[in-house]
Amino acid sequence: MIRWLIGIGLLLMSSGLQAQNCSCTLRGEVHDRQTGQPVAGAVIWLPQAQRQTQTNAAGRYELRNLCQGQYRLICQVLGYQSDTLSIELRHEELEQDLHLQEEDVHLQNVTITAQRLESSLLTRSTIEGSALDQTRGQTLSDALKNVTGVTSLQTGSSIGKPIIHGMHSNRVLILNNGIRQEGQQWGSEHAPEIDPFVAKRLTVVKGAAGVRYGPEALAGVVLVEPEPLPQQPDFQGELNLVGFSNGRQGVGSLQLQGGLGVIPGLAWRLQGTLKRGGNLRTPGYFLANTGISERNYSVTLGYRRGNWQLEGFMSQFSTELGIFSGSHIGSVSDLENVLKNGEPFIKSGFSYQINRPFQDVSHTLQKLKISYAPAQRGLWSLTLARQINQRAEYDLHRPRNDSLANLNRPELNFKLTSYNADLVWEHPAIAKKITGSAGLSLSYQRNLVYGRPLIPNFRQLTTGFFWLEKYTHQDWELEAGVRYDFRYQRITLFPSRGVRTYKHLQFGNASGSLGVLRRLGSHWSMRLNGGMAWRPPNVNELYSAGVHHGAAAYEEGEASLKPETAFNLDYTTEYTGKRLRAEVSVYRNYIQNFIYLKPQSEPILTIRGAFPYFKYTQVDAVFQGIDASFTYLITKQLSWQTKYAVVRAKDVEHEARLVQIPPDRLENSLRLQPEKAVLGLTNVFVEAGHSYVAKQIRAPENGDFAPPPAAYWLWNAAMGGSIPIHRHPLQLSLSVSNAFNTRYRDYLNRFRYYADDQGRNLSLRAKWIF
Repeated sequence: MIRWLIGIGLLLMSSGLQAQNCSCTLRGEVHDRQTGQPVAGAVIWLPQAQRQTQTNAAGRYELRNLCQGQYRLICQVLGYQSDTLSIELRHEELEQDLHLQEEDVHLQNVTITAQRLESSLLTRSTIEGSALDQTRGQTLSDALKNVTGVTSLQTGSSIGKPIIHGMHSNRVLILNNGIRQEGQQWGSEHAPEIDPFVAKRLTVVKGAAGVRYGPEALAGVVLVEPEPLPQQPDFQGELNLVGFSNGRQGVGSLQLQGGLGVIPGLAWRLQGTLKRGGNLRTPGYFLANTGISERNYSVTLGYRRGNWQLEGFMSQFSTELGIFSGSHIGSVSDLENVLKNGEPFIKSGFSYQINRPFQDVSHTLQKLKISYAPAQRGLWSLTLARQINQRAEYDLHRPRNDSLANLNRPELNFKLTSYNADLVWEHPAIAKKITGSAGLSLSYQRNLVYGRPLIPNFRQLTTGFFWLEKYTHQDWELEAGVRYDFRYQRITLFPSRGVRTYKHLQFGNASGSLGVLRRLGSHWSMRLNGGMAWRPPNVNELYSAGVHHGAAAYEEGEASLKPETAFNLDYTTEYTGKRLRAEVSVYRNYIQNFIYLKPQSEPILTIRGAFPYFKYTQVDAVFQGIDASFTYLITKQLSWQTKYAVVRAKDVEHEARLVQIPPDRLENSLRLQPEKAVLGLTNVFVEAGHSYVAKQIRAPENGDFAPPPAAYWLWNAAMGGSIPIHRHPLQLSLSVSNAFNTRYRDYLNRFRYYADDQGRNLSLRAKWIF
């Protein structure tokens, strides 16, 4: 199958089939904001299209032969602040004027800042604009499932974390506004504590990115990127309202931003989100105790003066998540009956009330970034951050002791405090062909566990140094990088009552990468990347021992685990024509000492009840697969898109299959976008499609508590448009997922043992920019 898809992909590239309208023209004028005079020599840059031009003496610019789609437009010129905005090319021509604010800024400094995160030749996919708007109200993990090759590890229908090429948790690094997200991400039900409304763009970097980002980027990186702060004193705002029928959930998010005219260079942003939902419903019954309550806010301040730029950011994420009551079962016989009959042990009606078991999670992030760009000396940036992650997990049953029960304390209580410092230098271009950066990172963490221990207390210190260089010559790009990381852990153990001992662990290793990009004309490109990365074992993998309530499982660590070492190779070819856009990626990842949570032969009975029993183990494993996506423009208004993702993984040491590997996925959709207004609505679209998830036939035999569920089809549809309101459009959309209320269970849902997945869900979204 993989060879067949590769052949089809290469045939489509070489045959010159075309699928997307690439005859669009972008033009406009650039003026001084105060005087209104034209600005000559301004650089207009579209990073996604890798196209740029300059304004003429009249301040005019023009870019021809662009493909339809979402772009970032960046305008830069010496003596003015840079301007960045999102545009959408839907028709043959688009006029976009820009108005720049005077400032003593060097063009080179701004250019380096804009390109820093774009330097890697690894495959990356971005969700922004209208595509991101259609995910508003969903979790971060659900939004990322729109990227080919990305799935979600679910714990019920409201908790998820991203899977890239079959790997998740501590192998997928999430950068929240440029800061490594530090939480209890080792748990399958420990979802990222991030409000997706903060992001203006979500980017997924697929492949081992350990050279730039460190050991936790073994499978890839997720970049949660906010909109740049406004550079004008204008007051702006954005209101998003979302309603979901399943769970009767409501979400509201408000963002306000602007500048202060009395203090030139100072900008601010305030953002907040509220979410409330009740019990979710499968096609046949409600899932008891699956409500959610969430409250988030963030504040950003920025100041620019000369060669200096400062940015402060603070966010607070708070949520209460009900854990499906039917996942906590009192006896082994009852658990076996649930697994055999396929019906939940506990059923209920609808309710917003969140009872035991549930999670109470809060995450605070504070960031200060200082950038300095001396003339002709590159860009220096220092980022300092502190994060406090508090996670309380409540069991289904209170303590039998009445005095303890009245305290209503959580059975598991974690507090992780993290301090991060990153110093990065991006040197100026050498001979206009060589660009690069070097950096030093330092991280200190302290994790305290209260209540019944599942993992021990620990302190952790990590240091790392990286160096990346890229050489560009005509249609070729070559990038190479090296990195070294060292980690020290002090772990507090209690081998017996009243006895305390300390375990001191040290890990260190190097990472390396080499990538090459070749452009074959203006439509076709090929990328080949190879790299070596590593990851030391986490404390939970070494010393877990007990019931993990949120995952409804008994988990046990293995103190003798060794660090993972990965050897990654991936090839991507991309074609963009007038009617066709296609991308095919093939990858292979060999991991020595791969660590995973292996189901044991029998459930375990504890004083808390009967639970599936999992133990951390280590093997040599191979992950390989293919991601393919094709978009074909049937007419100017009608387009067809298909995505296909395959992951194959096995234990090469014992020639055995691995658990929790994503099954094959196929998605198709048709999208209609009329060029003219319909019934007074602009930007109208109608879309319908389906997703097919195959049965995971490559799971280990008798290696799980329940066999893999059957394959399933899910159908979805959406429609929307904009209503002009005093030059500020109100964007409305209506969508439905699982339109035919299909009964199914997903192999990657840890609660598939106990109940079906979510049924039909209608969603209504409204967005107003003012």
